[in-house]
Amino acid sequence: MSDAAETDHKPVRKPGWRTLLLALRNRKTGFMLLFGFASGLPFALFLGTLFAWLSEAEVDLETMGVFSLIGLSYSFQFLWSPLLNRLDIPGMRRLGKRKQWIVLAQILLGVILVTLASLDPKTSLGWFSLLAAIGAFASATQDIVINAWRIDVADEDAPLDILSTVYQMGYRLSSLVGGALALILAARIGWPQTYLMMGAILLGIGFLGLFAPDAEAKGPSADERAALAALRHAGELSPNVRAGALTVVALLWAGALTAVITFMVMSMTSAPEDRPDPTAFTATWGPVIVVATIVLPALIAGWLAVKQRRGDGVLTVDAPPAQGAGVALDHLYRALVSPLVEFVGRMGWSLVLILALVLTYRITDAIWGTFAFPFYIGELGYTNDEVAVASKFFGVGAIVLGLALGGWLLTVMGRMATLTLGAVLAAATNLLYADLALGGATMQMVSDLVGFTWLIEHLGGTAKLARLMITIGAENLSTGIAGAAYIAWLSSIVAKGHSAVQYALLSSLTLLVGTLGRGALGQMIEAQGFHAMFIFVTLIGIVAIVLCLLEWLRETRARNSGVVAPEAAALPAE
Repeated sequence: MSDAAETDHKPVRKPGWRTLLLALRNRKTGFMLLFGFASGLPFALFLGTLFAWLSEAEVDLETMGVFSLIGLSYSFQFLWSPLLNRLDIPGMRRLGKRKQWIVLAQILLGVILVTLASLDPKTSLGWFSLLAAIGAFASATQDIVINAWRIDVADEDAPLDILSTVYQMGYRLSSLVGGALALILAARIGWPQTYLMMGAILLGIGFLGLFAPDAEAKGPSADERAALAALRHAGELSPNVRAGALTVVALLWAGALTAVITFMVMSMTSAPEDRPDPTAFTATWGPVIVVATIVLPALIAGWLAVKQRRGDGVLTVDAPPAQGAGVALDHLYRALVSPLVEFVGRMGWSLVLILALVLTYRITDAIWGTFAFPFYIGELGYTNDEVAVASKFFGVGAIVLGLALGGWLLTVMGRMATLTLGAVLAAATNLLYADLALGGATMQMVSDLVGFTWLIEHLGGTAKLARLMITIGAENLSTGIAGAAYIAWLSSIVAKGHSAVQYALLSSLTLLVGTLGRGALGQMIEAQGFHAMFIFVTLIGIVAIVLCLLEWLRETRARNSGVVAPEAAALPAE
């Protein structure tokens, strides 16, 4: 999720130790840690650990692939974020502008997790999937509002950069609790009891959230009012043109979401023989969804940019201030369409290359991540404890190391060289998993040669665990390098004035193709096995490598011609 505050606040001076210690004692910082934990826990439980439970319940991989489409809630959360800034919940507004949504989302998530604990995924898969989908939507909504809360309450005593850091700490901690700890607990007390415990934690956080401070934000800021008023100045697009463009974009997005939701409902509520074909859905509706949510809105934004540049359909004199529904339309236009117009107008045809790279760069690890637990536990026969140690504890450490290494490589090699290296490593590490799918002889030999097997055996593990750990470690190290470079690249192509929305849109699209393709990938695994899938994903990664090289060439030419991409105000929170 992007850090929207960076566009609306002046850069914060790096705090000294005294400022840091004072900020850590501030109650806002404590609640930020709590909210960061609450933000990451549902994501880990709905889009990670839950698939280990489904795997043990012997739910087929094709169904799990369809089930993973609930992740689209996170990909499309930018669509309803402006509404959360304007709507109040009846009877809860007195809690605060942000807190009313935070508390409601946390209580709803807690109730959903407790209810899931009472269901058997074997016999109640329809209800199971419905509740998980609602939970993912509530979780994505919570992320939006917690990010806004962090921006609103930041002040000199609790600076924004410190709140952002503490948020990350809470989020990473929750991924361990919702991942590694949940697996360990499930092996001992069972999945229902584990999810009951996690639900109780979120209900507790929702109760504590009642006492959190909240910035009222009763109306738009002076800067926002000025920006909205500027839409009515001479030379800007006329309200009718803007309203028409906004309506078309909204209908395209609504149609795409309706198609995905309909497919999910039919897939999860129908008998296996009546279930729609995920491969056919991906092949037919997948391109339609991408066109509706990306291509056509980009073309509309380009059309608006051309009209404004030519002076066609613009105001010749200042228009009167907006009234009634016009105010809401101006807010929505500024929040969603205006950043697209700026981005498309600045990038021109280069936008095609940029969007292609955004849609494919992280696909090699994103598309098969849903099937990680079924692969480790169901295919390779590892225990929950072994997967927790290898994937969560050791794997998280490898990602952190990879991020640090990626940051260093950015300073030594440069942004595009590191981005391309990350794409190569991300694609190549899938071959390591392909070896595991065939028995892991090569990875076992590597583990033995470097002494890793000896180390793990002396720590109480086995040679089999060592080869899983070294494989996951290599992949996560590569993921960290690629992630650091990707964030730096995304941050370099967005404009300062629109960095929040533009980054949010681009980062949301990052996982879109991977999410849409999981249903077909699950079907492929069922038919051909995991080894064929890993080879296929490696080949997909080659597309991202080629696009990185083309983008590297584009930026080099732009730099040589004196056209420099604007740097964002700062890197996003996530």
